[in-house]
This record gives sequence, structure tokens and C-alpha cells, in this order.
Amino acid sequence: MSHKPPPTEMPALPSALRRKLLLGMAALPAAAVLPRVAWGAAPATAAVNTTGLAVSDDSVTVGILHSVTGTMAISETGSVQAEKLAIDQINAEGGVLGRKIKFIQEDGASDWPTFAEKAKKLLVNDKCAAVFGCWTSASRKAVLPVFEQYNGMLYYPTFYEGLEQSKNVIYTGQEATQQIIAGLDWVTKEKGAKTFYLLGSDYIWPRTSNKIARKHIENVLKTKVVGEEYFPLGHTQFNSVINKIKLTKPDVIYAIIVGGSNVAFYKQLKAAGIDLSKQTLVTISVTEDEIDGIGGENIAGAYACMKYFQSLDNPNNKSFVSDFKKMWGDKTVIGDVTQAAYLGPWLWKLTVEKAGSFDIDKVAAASPGVEFTAAPEGYVRIHDNHHLWSKTRVGRAKADGQYEVIYETAELMEPDPFPKGYQ
Repeated sequence: MSHKPPPTEMPALPSALRRKLLLGMAALPAAAVLPRVAWGAAPATAAVNTTGLAVSDDSVTVGILHSVTGTMAISETGSVQAEKLAIDQINAEGGVLGRKIKFIQEDGASDWPTFAEKAKKLLVNDKCAAVFGCWTSASRKAVLPVFEQYNGMLYYPTFYEGLEQSKNVIYTGQEATQQIIAGLDWVTKEKGAKTFYLLGSDYIWPRTSNKIARKHIENVLKTKVVGEEYFPLGHTQFNSVINKIKLTKPDVIYAIIVGGSNVAFYKQLKAAGIDLSKQTLVTISVTEDEIDGIGGENIAGAYACMKYFQSLDNPNNKSFVSDFKKMWGDKTVIGDVTQAAYLGPWLWKLTVEKAGSFDIDKVAAASPGVEFTAAPEGYVRIHDNHHLWSKTRVGRAKADGQYEVIYETAELMEPDPFPKGYQ
């Protein structure tokens, strides 16, 4: 299989319906408010649904499961918006196997047991053909046994630590080799970094990511970690660790703080006199969604390593950004996870049509090799390990809340969720 994507000049997606939906809209099926579409002859339901999923002759039901309340709402709201946009666009094009997509939305409420409870409801009670959801690794770990026990299919959009692979999950964000390791290599080469101070929120993703980062810093780059600290989700008092950073003077602050805590952290950094145009800070957790809350003036100069930024200059992304703003308002912003969430419904549609069935086992088997040429990030393809081939990019935060893309890999990076020496 070639590692090179096709040309980036792909046909733009069709315009989304010109309407604005209220943020946090209740779980009305998107299809219910669409104009009539001329539906073609659909294959018989008995042929495409042999396991009792919520599939009828003219509709298929999926689940959306994200936090729209609690500390993670600042990060996850964009994912909900992106998934609803994709569903609307797919329905406007004729749906999936001739069926309109309906959705049932549940709120994980930034609480991992709630995620597991809602996942079971969506699979067992609602019999959803797919679920688009989760953000934190803690929420994903909470629902994974549910998806495996009840044989559901989860499309998970967040960059994460890797070290996982499941028949029942398609990981549309990046794993560690595509983000953590690639970003550390970049900052070491470009900035000559020798010392790092690792920060993170206190749960599995930041801790595991920093474990991988420390191994790479010490064993591969032969440089030094001079500090490492973690904070509860929702934490807002960072002055103590900021003082330690000022004393140790690391070449790089490596920050994996998530959710609403970012607002306090970056405001307090600035208030303490740390100038991010002079002090190198690399984050793998602050997208444009979080900057919207932080304020661009408080994070300008910081670097982020991700695969997508709203400012990407390609025809697919220009169409996507335009459609997103038409649906959700001109002031909305789009971050990496939001874009990866948008990929989920499209990849599911393409896979179902390749499989000729909504059955989970058939969708799982058909997933490898499925490609989405109209992806806003440019192009993606599902690997045998259910992760995506994608590029790695570095952006520098600007005062206007956007990132300037200053680096990207020439070709797609192959996903490797179990890198040797980092487990």
C-alpha cells in the first residue's frame, strides 16, 4: 500500500444546509428538520441488518456521546457540533445505504461512570448502529468494555496516548508516535531543547503521555526532565508550579492540561510574567476550542503539535470551515478534535457502504483501507489497526486565537499504537 496520499486538490464537500442551530441543541434527529430528499432504492433491511440494530427501511439511528456539561464541555462541545454537521451533510447527499441518519444524544457530563452508563443505554436500549463519542482517555477506557461486551462500534476523535487497539473502536485522532514523539523531535531540533518540565491533568492520558514523553526525552533524545507535576481536572490554582518553572528555567514547558483548567493556567502564566514568545511551551492539548476560553492574548507564542488547525489552507478545509460557521455561527472556532469528530460519521458511512451492511462485525472487517479524500485535514485512510494515517503539524498560537502552521510532515505518518520501547 502506498504511503502517499492522492493529490490534495480534492472536490470540496457540498455546502451544508444554511441554518444555525443553538449550541447544546437537544437530541432531535438531525434528519427530522431536513427538507425532503429524493431517496433512491435502498437495499432490503433484512439484508443489511442481521443483528437487530436500529435500522428501518428508511432510517438508521446512531449515538452521540460527549460532555456538554462539566469541566470537559469546553473541549467536547465542538465534537458534538462537528458530528451533527457531518450527519446533516450525509443526509443531504442521500444518507447511508439509502437511509437517513437519526441520532440520539447523551451527555457524559465529564464523569466517567456516566459515560459507561450512557454507552450501555445507546447500545442495549437504543440499539445504535454506531456511536460517535468520548474525549478523555478516562471516558474511552470507561466505555470500551461496554462496546466490546455488547459489540458496538465507537468512533473516538481525540489524540491520545496509544497503547490500545480494539475491533470495536475507530480512532480518528492521532496516537503517541504521530503527536508526542514527533512533537518532541521537532522542538529538540528547532529549538535545541535540552531540558523539559512536564505538566498534566491527573488522569490516564496526560500521565501515560508524559511517561512516553519522558522515555523519549531521556532514552532517545538524551536530554533531561527537570520537573513533572499533575493537577485534578478542574484545577485552577497554578501559581506554585509556575514559581517552580521560573526557578528551574526549562528550555521547554511541555503541557498536557485539559478542559477548563487551561483558562486559569495560561492566564496565570502571563500574569506571572512568563512570555511565551521567549519561553518555549509545547502543548498537545490546547486546540482553538480551548483558546476560545483562554483568550488568544494569554497563549500567543505557544506551540501545539496536532494534525489539524483551522487555518489549514486547502480546498477541503475552506469548505468545511465555511459550512461549520454557517451551521454554528461566525464566531465559532474549530480545533483538532472537532475536525477528527467530523471524520467519524463520514468514515462510518463509507465503511458501511463498502461492507454493504450495518452489522458491526462486517463494518469492523471492512474498515481497513477506507479513505476519506474530502477530509478537512487533507486526506485520511484507516489502517489495519483501526487508527488513521495522517500528517503531523506544528502550529504557533496567535493573539487572534488561531494557529499559524509552521511545520508539517511531507507525507502521511503510519499509526503505531504500540511503539517498541515505550510501553
